[in-house]
Amino acid sequence: MKKLILILIVIVATAGLFAEDWNTAADISITMNQNAYSDNWAGGERGSISWVFNANFLAEKQLIAKVHNKNTLKLAFGQTHNQMVDEMESKYWAKPEKSTDLIDFESMFRFTLGAFVDPFASFRDETQFLDISGEETKLLNPNNLTEAFGIIKVFVKDDTQELSTRLGGAFKQYINSNLDVNTNDGGVEFVAIYRKPFAENMIKYSTNLNLYKPLFYSLSDDETNPAYNENWETVRMNWQHNVDISLTSLINLKLYVQLLYNEMVIDEIQFKETLGLGLSYKLF
Repeated sequence: MKKLILILIVIVATAGLFAEDWNTAADISITMNQNAYSDNWAGGERGSISWVFNANFLAEKQLIAKVHNKNTLKLAFGQTHNQMVDEMESKYWAKPEKSTDLIDFESMFRFTLGAFVDPFASFRDETQFLDISGEETKLLNPNNLTEAFGIIKVFVKDDTQELSTRLGGAFKQYINSNLDVNTNDGGVEFVAIYRKPFAENMIKYSTNLNLYKPLFYSLSDDETNPAYNENWETVRMNWQHNVDISLTSLINLKLYVQLLYNEMVIDEIQFKETLGLGLSYKLF
């Protein structure tokens, strides 16, 4: 946990370095839910405490006349503490379990040529703070890296809303220190982003749709490899929705909905939803 706190401090401090010369935005929030029952509670319910930390950072700038750079960083980490009952019917609090863990950084360079669409190139790294899937806990593992290039169209971008789409080629590397074989693939990627504030910025909605169609796979000719996956050619989807409602200057209500589809993991649409009331603060 000390290492995790140190990482968060470094990230926030680094983001602050952009504040002077860049167009920046940063906000942090923490939400918590708690319930408890007396020792003589007749039902089977048990107490629990859950908390989630979220942070979003943005830094963008027109570097030169024809090059615009946009950097985004999303952080999320949460735990759940559950009350258990031992063999003597005594209640105790079990070791906390991780419920949310995400580090998502992307840097995109858009070449503003004044045409109907602009060329772009981007780099993205998706990882997590703590990997507990192996025998020992590891920091910043696994890493899913994406290098993309293609065309982007910004339809609207002002104080009221933002709508952009991009289409291009993408190369992905999946690096996991717990595995003997790391894989990679490449294909076509489509991304659509929409953001819209409502009620004088008291309600903010954003959505991000990512569709990816692999065209080649590093293990496509090695079906006997234990890491081979026969569903590598299917289209993958990641569709995220965020609703942020400011009840006061510090208290807000957050709703996050994510739809995932990746046949390499499971042949079904996965659904994730989190709803929390907590404290939020805009750094700059």
